Amino acid sequence: MTGTGGTERWAPGDQILWRYRGNGPRRPDSAAQAFHICRPVTVVQDTDDLLAVWVAPGTECIKPVLADGTDVHAEPLATRYTAPRTTARSLWLGNGVLKLARPGEPWSVWLFWERGWQFRSWYVNLEEPRTRWAGGTDSEDHFLDISVYPDRSWLWRDEDEFEQAQRVGLITPDAARRVRAAGRAAVGLIRDWGTPFRDGWEDWRPDPAWRVPELPDDWDRRPDGSDRTASAMPS
Repeated sequence: MTGTGGTERWAPGDQILWRYRGNGPRRPDSAAQAFHICRPVTVVQDTDDLLAVWVAPGTECIKPVLADGTDVHAEPLATRYTAPRTTARSLWLGNGVLKLARPGEPWSVWLFWERGWQFRSWYVNLEEPRTRWAGGTDSEDHFLDISVYPDRSWLWRDEDEFEQAQRVGLITPDAARRVRAAGRAAVGLIRDWGTPFRDGWEDWRPDPAWRVPELPDDWDRRPDGSDRTASAMPS
């Protein structure tokens, strides 16, 4: 992957990794949870206030799957987070996604379009504030999400998965309260129609000269450059 490295700013067109760690308590023999989601992305903008990246259609990504390769959402909710898992390579389908993340905020905002660049919706992905490293940015997904529509209506997403994650111990009660508080803060931003909803990103388009990033073989390397992390926990 290309990029300026360290905590320096990336330039538009740089290619980095957008990754999520598995959920659950830290293993005593591991400095961090393993990564189970990895998406090579192209940097759109990187400033003190915002990191914007583009997931191009056809990008090869890493996603969690059941041990037999089945999609995790094919598993009943009661056992979705306890059934054995692994990771698999998969192409990003659809029309691509623009991701917007402000430093320190416990969510990122994703923009989706239909064919012909008809804007569909924003998606508020509640997550751990991202950590930057030379090759990209890392976080941990918090299950609960919010869809936001052009008419400024909104609705919660994946509340059932959020509750199930708590039941099986992937989210502690204290962490769940923090996630709910973050969700309420995001809803307040939506109701006020604050940044980034008012900023016109739905009219943005990718540079046609950008090539689709490649998924590196060491996509799961640790940010400190040491060996790969241990087996992933469910999420």
